[in-house]
Amino acid sequence: MVSLTINGTVHEIDAEPDMPLLWAIRELVGLTGTKFGCGLAQCGACTVHLDGVPVRSCQTFVGDVEGAKITTIEGVDGNVAETVQAVWAEMDVPQCGYCQSGQIMSAVALLSENKNPTDDDIDAAMWGNLCRCATYQRIRGAIHETARRLEA
Repeated sequence: MVSLTINGTVHEIDAEPDMPLLWAIRELVGLTGTKFGCGLAQCGACTVHLDGVPVRSCQTFVGDVEGAKITTIEGVDGNVAETVQAVWAEMDVPQCGYCQSGQIMSAVALLSENKNPTDDDIDAAMWGNLCRCATYQRIRGAIHETARRLEA
């Protein structure tokens, strides 16, 4: 048994310590907003926050995160998260939407640490979050707009 705190709720799950966190979140806890993309931690679709830091859950093992605070797209909250999500919708950022939970999780982490990111800051924080539909300019624009709104 492994004890995981996901979105503020403790879940006792029957899993081997080397089970990827992604599968524990999706299959054992039932939260399906975090997506499987590549399984190699290279696409970002599976991004969650581990103690506030974005990590790729497909290559993070449940045995390594016991006791940590895990936040998924379903549980991300607060002013930054709410503003990111509102701007994302208003600016029609997603096209197919598959990668967007990972994109949003990375954007929230960036804007929680850096209230006025440059293009270079955005590129560095969002690096590794792939979008099959190539909405990168809309993502960057939405991050800048979110920063403007948070600053106001």
